[in-house]
Amino acid sequence: MKYALLIYENEAEFGDRSTAAFQAHIGRHMAFSQSLGQKRIGGSGLNGVATATTIRTANGAKTIHDGPFAETKEQLGGFYLVEAADLDEAIAIARQVPVMGDGSVEIRPMIGP
Repeated sequence: MKYALLIYENEAEFGDRSTAAFQAHIGRHMAFSQSLGQKRIGGSGLNGVATATTIRTANGAKTIHDGPFAETKEQLGGFYLVEAADLDEAIAIARQVPVMGDGSVEIRPMIGP
């Protein structure tokens, strides 16, 4: 089965992305990504929520809004697409995803092949 591992972190904890701490965090992601081998199908970090655009549909009308869909303490910061035998294996992989500060990793099975 294929799973999306959605990484939610507080962007405020990143600070300046050129800092040694942030670059070390990226290094942990690179190492984790390489450790997955062929189980990693894809994934990427995402630019901050200030760069987001949302298209919202209400009563059949579509409107465009700057920013993310919802205001939350944690923002979607990136994702991995992985192949796992079952949810238990996906959970084991997700437990290894580097998270800066407090955060969470949501595991979602993908539809289709």
